[in-house]
Parts: sequence; structure tokens; C-alpha cells
Amino acid sequence: MLLETAPSGSTLLAGALGIGLVAWSVGGYRWALRRGRVAAVGYLTVGLALGFVVFNVAGPGVGSTLLLVVLVVQAVMLLPLGWAVVVALLVPLVHVGMPMVDALREVVSTGLACAFAFVLAALHLREQQARSELAEANGQLRHLSAQAEELATMRERTRVARDIHDGLGHHLTVVGMQVQAARAVLSSDPARADGLLSQAEDQARQALASVRESVAALREARPDRRLSDQLRTLTRESASTGLSTSVQVEGAERRLRSDVQEALYRAAQEGLTNIHKHAHAQAAVLRLAYRPTSVGLEVRDDGCGLDGTEGGFGLVGIRERVEGLGGSLTVESKPGTGVAVRVELPG
Repeated sequence: MLLETAPSGSTLLAGALGIGLVAWSVGGYRWALRRGRVAAVGYLTVGLALGFVVFNVAGPGVGSTLLLVVLVVQAVMLLPLGWAVVVALLVPLVHVGMPMVDALREVVSTGLACAFAFVLAALHLREQQARSELAEANGQLRHLSAQAEELATMRERTRVARDIHDGLGHHLTVVGMQVQAARAVLSSDPARADGLLSQAEDQARQALASVRESVAALREARPDRRLSDQLRTLTRESASTGLSTSVQVEGAERRLRSDVQEALYRAAQEGLTNIHKHAHAQAAVLRLAYRPTSVGLEVRDDGCGLDGTEGGFGLVGIRERVEGLGGSLTVESKPGTGVAVRVELPG
């Protein structure tokens, strides 16, 4: 006949303490996570004390040892690794007081278990930190991408504004000069006035084409024309308004990058536009020079010169365009001696 043995007082106490330690390990850990380092130290101090008491009351066993190993894992998650190492070193000391041989064996085995738990927890913590850093980096990347997109939009707006100013502004200036000249001779020479108005009409069409070219610049290729031919077209337009304009080419002409050719052409356009508006000149010359590693353009007139300024938005836009390509723009002028605008670009 089997007799049921009632639990002893020490067994009941050990069980109650074990339940208390488990509850503390769950609830206290969550509380310490929210409260910071001081709370974490307090939580682990209480947890170690309870663990040592449970171990001493219940005696050596897998359950009480595992509860202490759990505290090592939590120490890694709550404290700097140096402090967590201290906790991992304290746990095996629970076996101090046992017979020497048994104590040595248990200290080594518990120490190995604590080291293994420590390494796993540290790896898990590092993975969490890496994921957090990756999420932060992704957020920064999205922010930088948005900034880059905004910058690209601003640059494109500036480019289109320069194209419209340089192209449309030049054509409208020529149209204005032609209409003014036609009005001046309308009563005395109707045939010449008609010819000037016809040229003005042609300039208006070119202005419209220039606007369309600027709007569609990102999607359509520009005409494959030599720069010297483009400059000669400008001089013919300029000469039709009464300003004697010529082109001089130095060196062997070669194919240029589209952005370099565009910058030189716009510089010539702006230079002639400024001459028509402000110079009161009789003649203008475009000098295109092909050098071994660069190409230069000079726009010179024999007008009244500048009054200490270097022009308005047009020359500012040309300077930005040229310097953006690694080139330079200089303006030389003295009152009464005309103006020379020089552009130098790698090419």
C-alpha cells in the first residue's frame, strides 16, 4: 500500500519563492525596460537575491539554475555589456559552500551555461541594434532622396528659365529691333519695311521653336549642327537689324559635347542681346577659338561700354551655366570702348 507524503515546509517555501522569482522575472523585467538603467540595476539586484535564496532553499537543481541563467540574459538586454559580464560571473558563485569537488564541477558547468546564454543574448541584442540602425539609415536615405529630387527639380527649373531667357529673350529683342526699323521706313520705303516685318515674323517663329525646344529638352535630341553654323545664323539675324555682325573661327573645328556647345551658343545669344539693348554699337564680332584642351568664345562690340555692372539675369545665368561645366566667364569693358565677353570651357 502506497502512502501519500505531504509536502514539507521547505518544499512549499521553495515553490513559493520560485513562483515569486518567475513573476518578478516577467513583470519586473517589463517594468525595468521602461524605467531606464537605475531601475534595471534594482531589478537585477532583487532578482539575483531571490535566485540565490531559491537555490539555497530548494537546493541545487536544473530549475533554480535556469532561473538564474535567465537573469544573465536579461542583464545583457538591460545593461551595458561590461555590467552584464559582472552578473554572469556572479551567478556561478551560487554553488559556493558545497563540497569542494562538487562546487568546482557545478561552478564550471553553470559558468559555461551563463557564457552560452550571454553570447546568444549579445548576438540577439546586436541584431536588434543593426535592424534599428538599418531602419534609421533607410529613413535618412528616403529623406536624402527627397532632397535630391527637389534639388534636381530646382536645377531643371533654373535650366529651363535660362534657356527661355537666352533663347526667347534674344529672338524677341531682334523682333523688336526689326519692327522698330520697319516703322522708321514705313512711309518712305514700304518695300524695305515689308522685308523687315517679314524678318520679324520669321524671328517670332524661331522664338516659338526655341520655347518648344526648351520645354522638350529632356525628351528630344537637339539638332546636330556645328557651332560655327549656329553662330552664323545668329549673326545673320543680328545683321538684319542693322548691326554689322561677323563670325571668326580659329583652329580646327571639332565636335563638342552637347552641353558645352549649348553653353557657348547661349553665351553668344546673350552677348548679342545685350549689345542690341544697351551698347549703341555699330559692329559686333563673335570669335570662336578651338584650342587643344578647351574652346573659347568672345563676343565683342564697339559700343559705349558698361557702367560698372556686368549685366542682369542673362549674364548671371550664363556664368552659372559655364561654371557648372568647369569653365569661366570674364567681362572686359571701359566706358566708350565697348564690351568683350569671354567664355572658356573644357572641350
